[in-house]
Amino acid sequence: MKIKSILLLLITALALTACGTASDGNNASGKSEETKGTQYKGDFEIEVQDFTFTNQEGEEFSKKQLDGKFWVANMVFTNCTTVCPAMTANMSRLQQQLADAGVEAELVSFSVDPANDTPELLKQYAEDRGATFENWNLLTGYNDEEIKQFASKSFKALVENPENSDQVIHQTTFYLVTPDGYAIKGYNGTKADNMKQIVEDIKAMN
Repeated sequence: MKIKSILLLLITALALTACGTASDGNNASGKSEETKGTQYKGDFEIEVQDFTFTNQEGEEFSKKQLDGKFWVANMVFTNCTTVCPAMTANMSRLQQQLADAGVEAELVSFSVDPANDTPELLKQYAEDRGATFENWNLLTGYNDEEIKQFASKSFKALVENPENSDQVIHQTTFYLVTPDGYAIKGYNGTKADNMKQIVEDIKAMN
């Protein structure tokens, strides 16, 4: 069992950095066999699982509150030493660009380190990078296994906790989710110029 775990970590390390992949964001390619389908066309089609988690205000926030809205999801954690600060700053940039363009969309950041990321810590982390919270919820209130399963089923995304490390392996993708609850596009969340493309894609689908 230990050999299998070591092999898994070695394989993972080849594909991901210690805190995410630097791919173009299309790491969730392929259509899930379990999906019923969406009216929106994208690069893939994955039905996001139902959830009820805790946001930065310490309040319950569920997928039902996103029904009928476009939303953009990502995965971060506040102790991240590599990509998460840039991703969070880019989500703040996206928030401003959506407002400037008059495009309505929600933003959702899932912590991949829920044992350490309290609502208060997530709120301060986002505020320090320019966030406001009218349409942005940063979520915690689950355990490591729950976020691993949620990320895998909802976005075909890997979340992994290497042994003897306080860093978490996760995707750097920003996922565009449709009003009927399907992830259909991915963008590299570390690149600021991708935020404009997200705004344009949402505008084109409205």
